Amino acid sequence: MPITSRRTFLQQASLAVAAAHFSPWALRLGAQASDVIAETASGRIRGTAIGDIKVFKGIPYGASTAGRNRFMPPVKPVAWTGVRDALAYGPSTPQTVPGPNVRMAQPESEDCLVLNVFTPGLADGRKRPVMFWLHGGGFSSGSGSSARYDGTSLARTHDVVLVSINHRLNAFGFTYLGDMAPEFAASGAVGMLDVVAALEWVKTNIERFGGDPNLVTIFGQSGGGRKVATLMAMPSANGLFHRAIIESGAILKLLTPDDGKRTTKLLLDELGLKHGQVRELQNVRMEQLIVANEKTEGTRPLPEVGMAAGSPTVDGTFIPIHPWHPAGPALSARIPLMIGWTHTEETWYQRPTPENLAMTEAGMRELITKRLGAHAEPVITAFKAANPGATPYDLNILITTEHPRGTFSRELAKRKSAQHGAPAYLYRFDWETPEGGGHMRAPHTAEIAFAFNNIATAGPLISKRADAHALAAKVSAAWVAFARTGNPNVSGLPTWPAYSADARDTMLFDNESRIVKDPDRGPRLAMEKALGLS
Repeated sequence: MPITSRRTFLQQASLAVAAAHFSPWALRLGAQASDVIAETASGRIRGTAIGDIKVFKGIPYGASTAGRNRFMPPVKPVAWTGVRDALAYGPSTPQTVPGPNVRMAQPESEDCLVLNVFTPGLADGRKRPVMFWLHGGGFSSGSGSSARYDGTSLARTHDVVLVSINHRLNAFGFTYLGDMAPEFAASGAVGMLDVVAALEWVKTNIERFGGDPNLVTIFGQSGGGRKVATLMAMPSANGLFHRAIIESGAILKLLTPDDGKRTTKLLLDELGLKHGQVRELQNVRMEQLIVANEKTEGTRPLPEVGMAAGSPTVDGTFIPIHPWHPAGPALSARIPLMIGWTHTEETWYQRPTPENLAMTEAGMRELITKRLGAHAEPVITAFKAANPGATPYDLNILITTEHPRGTFSRELAKRKSAQHGAPAYLYRFDWETPEGGGHMRAPHTAEIAFAFNNIATAGPLISKRADAHALAAKVSAAWVAFARTGNPNVSGLPTWPAYSADARDTMLFDNESRIVKDPDRGPRLAMEKALGLS
């Protein structure tokens, strides 16, 4: 991105592009985009003001991770003079297999350690809650630059500062090389160390953007939730955040060094390299490493249910223990936690096509047996008893949603509660989308637009629903109340008690939200037994 001291034609064009990205909000407000300048520890940046919200994109929080920096912990960005444009999103981490018909939402580069800030005020003496967003995509893909993560509405309606980031993923962020050379001891966790570096940037700089460095909430969905769960067990992240929200991303374990070695061997074999050829691996072309990673991803062993390919490694130092096994991490016992999932996560993956909707009893049993083995029959029996009249497809979706997202969410809440430190609050998002012909119900990712209060930019059918806007106002208020106080209770929702293994109070978000004690107890018990958690 250019570093300049005066407005040029290209800068005006960049500003127009930035304004266009915010068109849903700008059009609603009739707002005009204008320049705004902010100070950071590395230099001055030029962002965009649309109405009362100031937006800065693509701010570097680390140097390029290419060359000798590949597989190494992040280093601070080089300071600059003059004013650096922060008008457009920066590059995403490398992840897209190259080809003639490839279309990328954002450019991809190893110079991807960038973040975005949405704020109501700059250096105005206010100290607002900071909500630090981690995008989904497992540990392999995704970007904080997606339009669905636009923080304008959340910042405006709830007076918070929203930060979203890009960081290393897949082979670039989590290739374990610790057994090859001591200087690569952190290699299996550098993608998470990038996140820590971004949190350190927040601690150093966020007051200049009207935020409180002592009131930071980390929150993320799917892979972003996994990252939140992992950060809660990382010593280097201790003290950098004060609340945590895990949306559809509950995990108990990560890879062990032995798992990491097996994964790395597959990668080296694909590239024609031998054990110990770390420097050669650093010099592999970015595109070649992407292709090799893609080819090996489907063959990697996943030793635990619910684990994602390319996960970080528990190396004993940077990630010293499994985040949530056999118990919650003592390191974050005093950090309040909100955790939950959507009622039918799996419709996102097993779409309600005519073929799937016509699933037979035998077809359903075959799928569940493949997933649960000898535990399939008692689990199917329990779910049938709790859901009379459910079709085979419905049962398949409910069971595969519970295995393991729903069950692991409950388990994390239980283990958090058992620490007798800060509270845990458990929710299930039940609101059913009209998109997808009405059969998607409450799929994976459904709650994101509600948490961000971004219904105006959600699906075309959702954005027209008054009930969606009303629920988004309540859900986003609960998220922000939790960020401010560690307690999500707000007017308009029923009183939400902290979770305990005895009461198992769960918020079910819907047009008529309600608290239910131990919802679906029979299926819960059957699935816990199947997963060895009872």
